[in-house]
Amino acid sequence: MRRFVWPAWLVCLASLTPLLAAQQPKVPRAGSSFAVSFPRARSAEALDGRVLLLVSTDSSKEPRFQIADGPETQLVFGVNVDRLAPGKPAVVGPAAFGYPLQRLRAIPPGRYWVQAVLNRYETFHRADGHVVKLPPDMGEGQHWEKKPGNLYSVPRWIQIDPRLKIGPFPVVLDQIIPPIPAPAETRYVKHIRIQSDLLTRFWGHPVYLGAHILLPEGFYDHPEARYPLILSHGHFPESIEGWRETPPDPNLAPDSSTRFRLKGYNRIQEQYAYQLFKDWTGPGFPRVIVVEIQHPTPYYDDSYAVNSANNGPYGDAIMKELIPYIEQKYRGIGKGWARFTYGGSTGGWEAMAAQVFYPDEFNGAWVACPDPIDFRAYTVVNIYRDTNAYRLDSRWKRTPRPGERDWLGRVTATLAELNHKELALATRGRSGEQWDIWQAVYSPTDKDGYPKPIWNKLTGEIDRSVAEYWREHYDLSYILQRDWKTLGPKVRGKLHIYVGEADNYYLNNAVYLTEEVLKSLKDPPADAEVDYGVRAEHCWNGDHTQPNAISRLRYHQMFIPRVMDQIRKNHPPDADTTSWRY
Repeated sequence: MRRFVWPAWLVCLASLTPLLAAQQPKVPRAGSSFAVSFPRARSAEALDGRVLLLVSTDSSKEPRFQIADGPETQLVFGVNVDRLAPGKPAVVGPAAFGYPLQRLRAIPPGRYWVQAVLNRYETFHRADGHVVKLPPDMGEGQHWEKKPGNLYSVPRWIQIDPRLKIGPFPVVLDQIIPPIPAPAETRYVKHIRIQSDLLTRFWGHPVYLGAHILLPEGFYDHPEARYPLILSHGHFPESIEGWRETPPDPNLAPDSSTRFRLKGYNRIQEQYAYQLFKDWTGPGFPRVIVVEIQHPTPYYDDSYAVNSANNGPYGDAIMKELIPYIEQKYRGIGKGWARFTYGGSTGGWEAMAAQVFYPDEFNGAWVACPDPIDFRAYTVVNIYRDTNAYRLDSRWKRTPRPGERDWLGRVTATLAELNHKELALATRGRSGEQWDIWQAVYSPTDKDGYPKPIWNKLTGEIDRSVAEYWREHYDLSYILQRDWKTLGPKVRGKLHIYVGEADNYYLNNAVYLTEEVLKSLKDPPADAEVDYGVRAEHCWNGDHTQPNAISRLRYHQMFIPRVMDQIRKNHPPDADTTSWRY
């Protein structure tokens, strides 16, 4: 029998295998408890806030950027910390509340990409006597995952097995999120920031309002001209949205929009942004001032532009401090007949609220896909009749209520899931997310100084007394009906409401009910426009000629000509309708 001889290369590889294995990094093991701390180099002072533990199976990006409403979300668990000293650990233990798994101990054994973040809180001594701890805005629009000054850890792979009876696994928050650079100015785009006396008094702390200004073509060549002002409402804009002064980048790598099912949507956006610049500066385009405001609160990326018990007098601050400042600085006409407002989603609600709460100060509101404007349809909940927000109860069934749907009506999240995500991110309505800001704007202040919950965040049980407060103060449909005797003459013909019948957040439901109210109003009639996009999703804005992905990029071109029509129909005899027409 011949003796078999192993090839030399295979013998060499076998000899190297133990050495290679020894050089491979070992994945540390953890149970269902983590000890999160920060070094003195990151803060010599004790800190308040919410420690968030992020757990993911996907290392393509940091876990802090992977928490979402839909099925793609990863895991988050949170605990509050008060006066956490440097070097002292905050334990995120087995019972820590989380989303979408409600407890840390429920994680299946496995290998996970893990990170921690401290969303820092600041103490506010408000004028109403309450002392509250809240996350201040740091120029990012209330996003804990990118808030300057927040501490975080470098992500790492960890083998988690809740069955292990071992001590808390150490996680060190040795990174800090840097400040956000200021946006650039151009000949057309200006940025302002003013301290609000009204809000500073309320919060016991300097509070600023910001705005991005889009100046008309010919502004510097016509110093005698004074201009109509358009307040374009939306979420915390970084600059004028959808504006580009240079041609699209031919080398831009095309992306893919999941929402609109379009490839190269980033290229489309640049194309339409540059088209706005060409239209704006071209002959015949109306010469107006467009203003996009920044008014974040400790609860959200904006205040909803109204006065409220928990946010303070943001409505008055915008209307009595910010807008007059802009009109004086940039030669606005400064009269209600020459002010207009439009926006979509949050901005749609704000546009309608501005026209309703300040009826003499605006001459028209174009309201696209608004947040609930009738609380009988607070998305899919009637807060005045339903007893539970998360489910429809009957004798034999408890049916979960949907929270989001896709273009085919497939439910991607329930109301309970959306609210539990916020509860994992923060207690007392401090998540900086959608349901918490609605509550912060619409609710009275609870005895602890925070917004009184409209429902139990864990169970969904509705507080009827809070619902009644909401109706009297912020249900726009109800307020129009209640106060029509005085509001009617001031808002007749000024409301234009648009929504898609397949809105992803069921916002069309409240518009249906509001339309019924508007049609019922008499002496005078409302003369309101209400229009629906068949099969259109969020955020349809009244354009029947273009798909939603395109029409959302053309707000200014769509609505500014309608502003001109409104001025022709409704202006005082001595109005300046000529100095700005060139």
